[in-house]
Amino acid sequence: MQTETKKKVMDCSHFINGEYVQSSNGKTFENVNPATEEVLGNIAKGGKEEVDQAVSVARTALNGEWKNMPLRKRSNIIRKIGDLILERKDELAKLESLDTGKPLWLSTNVDIDRAANNFYFFADYMTSVGTEAYEQDDIAIHYAIRRPVGVVGLINPWNLPLFLMTWKLAPALAAGNTAVMKPSEVTPITATVLGQICKDAGVPDGVVNMVHGFGDTGAALSSHDDVDAIAFTGETVTGTEIMKAAAPTLKKLSFELGGKNPNVIFADADMEDMIDTTVRSSFINQGEVCLCGSRIYVERPIYDEFLERFSAKAKELVVGDPFDADTKVGALVSEEHYNKVLGYLDLAKEEGGTFLTGGKAAEGFDKGYFVEPTIITGLGKNSRCVREEIFGPVVTVVPFDTEEEVLEQVNDTHYGLSASVWTSNVKRATGFSGKIEAGIVWVNTWFLRDLRTPFGGMKHSGIGREGGAHSFDFYSELTNITLKM
Repeated sequence: MQTETKKKVMDCSHFINGEYVQSSNGKTFENVNPATEEVLGNIAKGGKEEVDQAVSVARTALNGEWKNMPLRKRSNIIRKIGDLILERKDELAKLESLDTGKPLWLSTNVDIDRAANNFYFFADYMTSVGTEAYEQDDIAIHYAIRRPVGVVGLINPWNLPLFLMTWKLAPALAAGNTAVMKPSEVTPITATVLGQICKDAGVPDGVVNMVHGFGDTGAALSSHDDVDAIAFTGETVTGTEIMKAAAPTLKKLSFELGGKNPNVIFADADMEDMIDTTVRSSFINQGEVCLCGSRIYVERPIYDEFLERFSAKAKELVVGDPFDADTKVGALVSEEHYNKVLGYLDLAKEEGGTFLTGGKAAEGFDKGYFVEPTIITGLGKNSRCVREEIFGPVVTVVPFDTEEEVLEQVNDTHYGLSASVWTSNVKRATGFSGKIEAGIVWVNTWFLRDLRTPFGGMKHSGIGREGGAHSFDFYSELTNITLKM
């Protein structure tokens, strides 16, 4: 699986019981490079039969060597997965950029490093997890033991394929579970390589499995009687479908869904830091990050200066070949998503918006799904472009006069994933941040993460939290034991 050129074709098979296998019916679908529209390879198209096979071997493996493996040995294997990811860093970064259209420097410095770090973090964390115990006078001692949930289904999105797949797989393995992964159908490559990496690291056959496919494949996994939990990252509508499919079997669910995140900028913010970070929080990864601050609210005294400096920086961003070192904005992930984003730009025109930058497909490309970084002003609070998740290099900017006014707009949404607040006033920072209805609020920064902290959204942005103890709680069950004295 070495990738020497941008045109290298690579086929992807299911990974079941430690082996790459094709679908029993031989069906495949094409995987397309979004920057060139070339076919990268054929992907095995799985269905209920392949899901049944994967779940069956995962169930068997749950009670095999993995169950009885000493904690330290299991931790070492999980750490080894991280080591092998870094050993193949250049290869994985190229594959990720081919599959997603994102710049190679981003895949190299963020996606792959973070994927390895997910395994390092949970390899360490699992050795420090204690339990709770209570003495009840001289009557009894109560203590809890922790055990894996069982077979977990991991359904992942296309924007950060390896990054987010490992964010779920690492804690699932650390807690002793077995897994069946279902990568996005438009970005299946690095997940496929991950199967071999897990095997090479010493993960027993059947512990990590993968089935490629579309929505019906995910539905087969979500509704399966022998799957005990589903962790899903993706858009809200799919989340509701998974919830319906999982309901009859009462599975544990962890959802990280969409966002329409506010970026609130007060007049006393550090202008230099705020502008640089806002450019990043608006357009990195082509805006295809659920945490991007796509609704920008600027206090009126600095509104004009902000627009001037922000749009000047946005115009400097080079849109182009993901493998060109100067490229800051690559291609959107698929033709379907490209058309969706362009549709919102048409809508913004109809709604009376003004484009300070962008507003159309990037020029100079015969092939590929490139969109210019776009800044829109002049839209009202009820505009669909202000309220709905576009998930592209598109932001709206709205002025405000008071904290009360902007807080009302910030919280006037079904989403509640993240927010950013920019101010040099500590009292305002703490007070205002605590009133925002979101799972994550950054003050004078963005995307600064500590893997021990709770991560997730409220309202339509998710169910539950991930990270540190929160991940471990989801991927394990507690049994309380009472010893009568």
